[in-house]
This record gives sequence, C-alpha cells and structure tokens, in this order.
Amino acid sequence: MNVAGSVRVPGDKSITHRVLLLAALARGTSNIGGALTSLDARSTARVLRQLGAELSPLRPGVPVTVRGVGKFRRPEGPLFCGNSGTTTRLLLGLLSAHRFSATLTGDHSLRRRPMRRVTVPLASMGARFTEGNGDGLPLTVKGERLRPISYEMPVSSAQIKSAILLAGMAGEVDVALREPHGRSRDHTERLLRAFGYEVSEDDGWIHFTPGGHLEPFDVQVPGDPSSAAFLVGAATLAQAGELMIAAVGINPTRTGFLDVLRRMGAAIQLENRADSFGEPVGDLVVRPASLRGTEVSAGEIPGLIDEIPLLAVLASRASG
Repeated sequence: MNVAGSVRVPGDKSITHRVLLLAALARGTSNIGGALTSLDARSTARVLRQLGAELSPLRPGVPVTVRGVGKFRRPEGPLFCGNSGTTTRLLLGLLSAHRFSATLTGDHSLRRRPMRRVTVPLASMGARFTEGNGDGLPLTVKGERLRPISYEMPVSSAQIKSAILLAGMAGEVDVALREPHGRSRDHTERLLRAFGYEVSEDDGWIHFTPGGHLEPFDVQVPGDPSSAAFLVGAATLAQAGELMIAAVGINPTRTGFLDVLRRMGAAIQLENRADSFGEPVGDLVVRPASLRGTEVSAGEIPGLIDEIPLLAVLASRASG
C-alpha cells in the first residue's frame, strides 16, 4: 500500500465550538475560516441564533460570519443541542451568568449523558438548575450574579473546565481549578488569553482573573488533529510514500497520540510551524515505519482521549 500526497483535514471541532460561542458574545462582526461544518458545530450555530446572534450558514470551504450581540437574549423556546455534549456543557457555563431562564435539551443519546459534573460547580457559583430527567437533559438553567470559585474537579475534562472558565468570563469573577489526572485540552485558556484575560497555571491549579474584553475577530481554525490521526496511522502502516497533512493544530494538549506514536517508532516530522490566535499550527509529514510496543500512562490519557481506539489498532501491528 502506497500512501502519498498532500491533504487538509476538516477544522478542529473543539476550537470551532469555542470560537463560535465567543464570536456570538463579541459585539460586532467576526469572520471564522476553516470552521468544522459537522452536525455538532451546526447545533452550536443553531442555539446561538436562538440566543440573538446572527450566523451565516456553515458550509465547507466558506468562512462563517458571526454578528455578535454582546449579551445573549432570552430564547423563545428550548435550546436543542442535537447530539453535542460540547454545545450543551459550554453553553451551560455561559448561560449561568445571564439573568434569564433557558431550557436545554437534545436527542435521545444526549438526554442520557450526565450533566451534574458541570451543574454542581456552576450551582456553587450561584446559577440555578432545574432537572427534568435526573442527571441529564432536559435541564433548565437560571443565570444569576455569580460568585468566585475554587474547585478541584473529580475528573480531568476540558468540557467541565471550559464551562466553569466561561462562566467566570461571562460573570466577571475569579476562578481557580485543579484537574486530577493530567491536563485536558486547553483551547479555552488560549482563547481567553488572546482576549486579554489572565489565565495562569501554578502547581496544577488553573487561575482565571477577569479583566479582558471580547472584541470581534478574524480567525482561521486549524485542522483537527483527531481527524489527522487516521491519516497519520495509514501513512505509518503504508509500504511506501510520504504524506503531508497541512495546517494541523499541534496544541501540546492534543498531540499525545503523536507523542506515543513517535515513541513507538513512527516517522513523523513537523514543518512550517505557525500560530493562529494562540494555537500552534504546523504541517505533519509522515513516512512508513515499523512500530514497537510501548506503555501509555494514566497521565497521558487526557491528551489522546479521542485517539485511544485508533492507537489500539496501531498497537496490534506493533512488535513487542
């Protein structure tokens, strides 16, 4: 099998959600290139329209224009989040600081996913929640004047962490967080720093201090490293060829898969490093290689959580 050529992967899912949410809260017009156009991203766009923002349709290869409103407006009906847990949990954080009630729901699968890991810390900040289905959706949030929080998270989770940080941003209160098992992806922290908010790390704690300001922005979303991972795996197992994957996000909290694969002997080079709104970007060049077995520690899991099934497949082809 020969795997060769040059390719781009769809925009990063995690960053797409976050820049859409922040653009909707920045008063004025933002332009987002390379945004993912998946069903989950469209769920975020749909609920943001219900909350008063104007968004152009999400279409492959077409930049998204977002006219933000500064503050969300009370929705006329339930916010249907489809199957997107990211949409739901990040939105819960933002809505916690808005002084109105909103009900979030989703499809059958999303309604069964737990939400208390997010609502418990948000409630301790002052938001109010009314459950309609136990620890799941539908869920009604009533925003209040928020209080600062110092919170040790039960699990390392970018969605929980981001919900609390976004609540701190929208509510203009201090936040201190600690993740127990390694760092989860830090896209929210990087974006907040880009807008002038102080986000620091000290002895495992993440500290957020208000003081920044959301302004309209133009951004190019990097290629999704989780999507690139499948191509990296194919090119590594190939018998010949060289594959270049252009403009991929290489955030250190997302490259655990690449780190483990290199440790197994993969031939992966990084070229043309750049920066996109605080996010490191580069081209991945992959050549065939023989893999050897390795051990993956618990602390590495948050950085490759989406790639574990693929890593298991590649491990089956490794020696040792």
